Amino acid sequence: MKPDYPRARLHTRIGLMLAGWGTVGLCYSVGRLTPHVAHVLNEGILDTLVPFDASAVWLYLSFFLLVPAAYLFAAPDRLTPLTRSMQLSAAVAGAVFLAWPTTIVYPAIPPATIGGTVLTALAGADSPRNCLPSLHGALTLLCVVALWERKRPWRNAAVLVWGLAVMWSVVAARRHLSIDLGAGVMLGAVCSWFATRQRAVEVPTEIEFNSSPENHP
Repeated sequence: MKPDYPRARLHTRIGLMLAGWGTVGLCYSVGRLTPHVAHVLNEGILDTLVPFDASAVWLYLSFFLLVPAAYLFAAPDRLTPLTRSMQLSAAVAGAVFLAWPTTIVYPAIPPATIGGTVLTALAGADSPRNCLPSLHGALTLLCVVALWERKRPWRNAAVLVWGLAVMWSVVAARRHLSIDLGAGVMLGAVCSWFATRQRAVEVPTEIEFNSSPENHP
């Protein structure tokens, strides 16, 4: 399956999303199997500037719309790097989760609000020992990069605000601390650079192969 052509078909985009995001889910689940005791991370100065807010869960959950949006609306040539960078981020994070699990001191969630009820359900399904690095942070950065186009400044602004809001909500809802988020963003940046560089090396090779007389009898 060749994913990069002028108009990537819907089934191609969905297939790549399953390959990239599915790998994230797999590695995250494997990280739960660590036999090690989780190291407790302490709040830093940045965390004290972002008070706990259970209603931030709504922005936090919008992340699960951002990832499909990236795969549905990114330029075709961004799809393969996005998928590979997600897979690489997941593999690195999963290895960290297994070797050095981390957790935080989670605040009490107010039960009398809708946001609190949703956050409680989310916390029950989440792993409390897969904090650093934050895959929410890594994948949010990757999605923003994939959707970024110089010729679409208004879309860029909207995507940037959305990405920053998701990152804020990660800390505000206390699913992660700022150190987790920072590590996740750095992980995403490195993996994005690596995947983009790898793609840049492959494209000339594909062009050279397709233009070779032997391949055009």
